[in-house]
Amino acid sequence: MVTKHHFISTLALFGSVSTLFCCALPALFVSIGAGAVLIGLVSAVPQLVWLSEHKVGLFIFSGCMLTLSAISRYLTRNAPCPIDAAKAKACKRLRRISFGVFCFSLAMYITGFFFAFIAHHLE
Repeated sequence: MVTKHHFISTLALFGSVSTLFCCALPALFVSIGAGAVLIGLVSAVPQLVWLSEHKVGLFIFSGCMLTLSAISRYLTRNAPCPIDAAKAKACKRLRRISFGVFCFSLAMYITGFFFAFIAHHLE
């Protein structure tokens, strides 16, 4: 059963991945001297240019989704799992996976934010 919490977490993950593709990945390729790889990637997937052009809106959307996911996680942190042993085990496993996905999404968001808005000022 997919709950609202899982839907918000999934949106946060996809938003964070898009920020990574928009800003962190191109910066990584250019910094390691793989500009030709970046050109090939952009020619194969031209939507990356659109993501880069709209990075402010993308980061606002992703930040909102991550915030909603964090609030949802906080509000349901003490929610009971089912009494049935198998369902309780699945519930606990899903909570661990959900926490891992949230942390991974947050790390990708921070990485993308750094490369999009901070790294170019460090030169």
